[in-house]
Amino acid sequence: MKNLKNTLALAVLIITTKGFAQQTPAAAQKEPITIEGAVAHLGNGEVIENSLIMFEDGKIFFVGDAKTRIARKGTIINASGKHLYPGFIATCASLGLIEVDAVRASNDKDEIGELIPHVRSLIAYNAESKVVESMRPNGVLLGQISPKGGTISGTSSIMQFDAWNWEDAVVKADDGIHLSWPKSFKQGPSSVGQERRHKPNEDYSKEKNKIVSFLKNASAYGKSPSPEINPAFSATQGLFNGTQKLYVYADGEKEIIDAITNTKNLGVKEVVLVGGYHAYKITDFLKLHKIPVLIRAPHNLPVFEDDDYDLPYKLPKLLSDAGILVAMQNINAKNFQNRNLPFYAGQLVQQGLSQEKALQLITQNPAKILGIDKEYGTLEVGKSATLFISEGDALDMRTNQLNKAYIDGRDISLETHQTELWKRYMEKYNGK
Repeated sequence: MKNLKNTLALAVLIITTKGFAQQTPAAAQKEPITIEGAVAHLGNGEVIENSLIMFEDGKIFFVGDAKTRIARKGTIINASGKHLYPGFIATCASLGLIEVDAVRASNDKDEIGELIPHVRSLIAYNAESKVVESMRPNGVLLGQISPKGGTISGTSSIMQFDAWNWEDAVVKADDGIHLSWPKSFKQGPSSVGQERRHKPNEDYSKEKNKIVSFLKNASAYGKSPSPEINPAFSATQGLFNGTQKLYVYADGEKEIIDAITNTKNLGVKEVVLVGGYHAYKITDFLKLHKIPVLIRAPHNLPVFEDDDYDLPYKLPKLLSDAGILVAMQNINAKNFQNRNLPFYAGQLVQQGLSQEKALQLITQNPAKILGIDKEYGTLEVGKSATLFISEGDALDMRTNQLNKAYIDGRDISLETHQTELWKRYMEKYNGK
């Protein structure tokens, strides 16, 4: 009886593991692959209607028209009538750091402390996350994994979404530090039937000076290192020598100007604005300081009652038209909604952005901002073969149906726990 119980328990464990285990990461590319006939959206604004793309050893070695007289190599995929895209890139995401919002034990996106740049998302990243796995069927193949919480929440890294562990997943380690700038106005208490009113933040100067003091001391620490090692100060040195970027989360005009002015004056080489709700009002200032913007996804309500009703939707176009380098992020939504990144970009077409310009907000532009554009973000010779084939327009949820995806040339699985459930219940209801 005891042996029978053990056998049953083992069987249940195997079945459960099989049903819930992550897909096995793909093996390295073994032979050349040729994709012919697809409408290739290169990610840089260009489109090849009848394309020929070839890659080998994880690198693209030919991009051109299918009419080109050149020998095809390796496995040939006929993609006529389909669309080809570079892998989409999520920014400022906590993917792999949190699995279930309501389960604290699965939440590793925050640590104790307010000024903790030495906390690294890299080593906390869970490559077997089911949330990460669910990004791939929509074409989101790379992401900047960013810690959240506190004033300086920590250091992000850029990962690809098909790996055994964080060592395999990392594309760029410790790319930047994330700073939440204090608000000059805060929402006051609300009364029944009344809106929350904004009131001045009386502690704004104090909170700002705390950040300035920390960065000033960190800069001084790097110029004349103390015999005593300070992990927090050590972690910030890339900001002053240009090897890391400072991602500043700010929305109001005053906060944006204060954040950029103060950090630049302290010697921070590269600053990226995250959020930037009122950035369209100070585009000349942003252009002067060469500040790119990671703008929030458009599916949001206006913040202030006198804002245009469609401001969140037209904001990316306002900034793009002003000559600002813009990419999209999704920090205001639930973590799993990063899978909807292409559909947020597609929404911008209704606001006047061209289809290819909207695509750039989740391909070439984030690659440039994150500093990985030499390898990712566009379909070009010499770059990583991180791309996918879709049945139709990948920015439209009705036609974003992937049938092939590659990361660094590896033929990755598009199966997830969700697709398994979908197939299971399709079988059930088709049988009736």
